[in-house]
Amino acid sequence: MTDSVDRFNNRVANYVKYRPHYPREIIGFLESECGLTQETVIADVGCGTGISTALFLENCNKVYGVEPNAAMLGAAVEFLREFPDFTPIDGTSEATTLPDKSVDMILAAQAFHWFDAEATRPEFKRIGRDGAYTVLIWNERQLDTTPFHIEYEALLLKYARDYERVRHENIAASELASFFQREYGSANFANSQTFDFDGLKGRMLSASYMPNEDHPIYDEMIAELQAVFAKHAENGKIKVLYDTNVYYSCT
Repeated sequence: MTDSVDRFNNRVANYVKYRPHYPREIIGFLESECGLTQETVIADVGCGTGISTALFLENCNKVYGVEPNAAMLGAAVEFLREFPDFTPIDGTSEATTLPDKSVDMILAAQAFHWFDAEATRPEFKRIGRDGAYTVLIWNERQLDTTPFHIEYEALLLKYARDYERVRHENIAASELASFFQREYGSANFANSQTFDFDGLKGRMLSASYMPNEDHPIYDEMIAELQAVFAKHAENGKIKVLYDTNVYYSCT
């Protein structure tokens, strides 16, 4: 658990600025499939810097943001300072510190792959009210839909320290079934970001597996990223495409 918490310590600024947000359509989908209303109380577990939290605060929900990394939780407090219905919580998926039966929905966006699933399941059941839903969300960058995406993925594979081990695309259907332990639903939404070069660099460096500025291969990596950007950018911009995948079931 310590590694998954600490590895983002020096990524917070780039994470806040360059990570993708989530499609607004998710709100309508959860309204129809999970009974989401403005009165639904939500625990956003592994809330990070508050990107996913904001989606539900903008829907007028009360949200507990549970996050073990102090720097990221501090960034969430700053990012969400205008929302009085946000409550930051220093906790983990295995020990949220929330009271029994205190929430109607448990959200984990871009976070479940860091959890100890076996230890997390009973905690989610403890804090969920009768009829509560668990919702897992990932923004999954497209890997091979355009020449740019193919070359960008190759660059990550070349320079990342443990990319193939920690990438959330490794979550298998069997792992989801084991965690939910009942039938679960899924949905997919289109998402994208448009970057200039500095934005693309910041997006890349927000990933915990990429070398930082003090790494000996950093300059080489950035030069290669510049070449990929120059090759594929149009009018100084590049579009990064995502599939936003949602998985949900009763808690």
